[in-house]
Amino acid sequence: MDSDPLPGYTGTIRNLLEERGIRVGDRIRVRKGEIVYEGVLMPREKLYDRPIVVLKLDNGYNIGIRITENVVIEKIGKLGIEYKPPSGEVIEKKGLPRINIVSTGGTIASRVDYETGAVKPALTSQDLAALVPEIFEVANIDTRILFNIFSEDMEPRHWEIIIDNVKKLIEKGCDGVILTHGTDTMYYTSAALSFAFRKLPVPIVLVGSQRSSDRPSSDAAFNLISATLVAARAPFAEVTIVMHGETGDSYALAHRGTKVRKMHTSRRDAFQTINDVPLAKIYPYEKKIVMLTSNYRKRGEDKEVVVENGFDPKVALVKFYPSITPDIIDYYVDKGYHGIVLEGTGLGHFPNRLIESIRRAVEEGVIVVMTSQCLFGRVNMHVYSTGRVYLEAGVIPGEDMLPEVAYVKLSWILARTRDPKEVRKLMLTNIAGEINPRHTVNLYPRWYHGE
Repeated sequence: MDSDPLPGYTGTIRNLLEERGIRVGDRIRVRKGEIVYEGVLMPREKLYDRPIVVLKLDNGYNIGIRITENVVIEKIGKLGIEYKPPSGEVIEKKGLPRINIVSTGGTIASRVDYETGAVKPALTSQDLAALVPEIFEVANIDTRILFNIFSEDMEPRHWEIIIDNVKKLIEKGCDGVILTHGTDTMYYTSAALSFAFRKLPVPIVLVGSQRSSDRPSSDAAFNLISATLVAARAPFAEVTIVMHGETGDSYALAHRGTKVRKMHTSRRDAFQTINDVPLAKIYPYEKKIVMLTSNYRKRGEDKEVVVENGFDPKVALVKFYPSITPDIIDYYVDKGYHGIVLEGTGLGHFPNRLIESIRRAVEEGVIVVMTSQCLFGRVNMHVYSTGRVYLEAGVIPGEDMLPEVAYVKLSWILARTRDPKEVRKLMLTNIAGEINPRHTVNLYPRWYHGE
């Protein structure tokens, strides 16, 4: 049976295209008054009987055009290539590793609604895999959708669901797991998984996209191919984030899950390792992985997966700002919060005017941890008197942990123990690569050197 020549088109718009002998893949011209669009007719989602055509322009972008009575549409050429919709079929190849792709949402698993222009999370991970056939050359792929949410809606309860599901997949014998995730809070989730998986025989790779798949500059396919290489072939068994390493398409970087942060709103190389070096460089087109450090947990070293799941949601992250007042701290204490991470200035400072509220918090059993909003470098609260006062009040220095990582770690610890001495001991212990005792490499960001 022949495939549908106009997939997704129904009703009046389908009749119009059929009358003009237009099929998906044909080059067409759409004239709206003095405005003329030319491009290739693309398939679309079924929008009931809405007269919308999807056109791929010569610049690579897709647009949706409403066809009204005063609009002229005509066929001006044919590409000579029959459109075949992606089947999503998983092609088994003997000898290849088995990888699970689990979708949780985000731009990498999104589509563009060409009527409104909005980006909506809609693609299943099966669709995503079908649109990037290169990954089937690297591994046998199983796909599933866990949930389909924006990353800003991700909560600790979602981390727990992800961890339980990934644990089951690894116990079934897969060689690696890929999580598609929105980029804005991906590094919170990577930290959560890093602390929860105490023993891990294979890699867990979080991957996302800064730009949706309809854009010519989309990084979705490049990142997914790179993530598949890491999940299938990397020598390490760690929780990592794999994203573009620079703005072009030459290499990706694998970042340790507790040492990575999104550092730009829109650049393709937005993710950067902080206070450490990335685990590896990935060259997806050459199918090559180059390790950048020898300090990693080796694949297969742990023969089983061991998980300590659970996070305390009553933990807050409070950023210093010049007009901050003591009632901010009092609010969290009065609301029964169990932990507060302070994102202080410089070496780890907060205003003297808050010290009494901090003392009260500690006396009432609230764990308070100090980090720095500088990100690069480490906290040293012994240098200035303000820091020493906070130390004397019982505040725990956060070493070189990122504020977000300290927040996740404290949430994870408080779900295990509320004993202040034990919490302090664990916060100062390097559990998942979150604390780097020595900084011996150039840790300044690329833009510092004008690169």
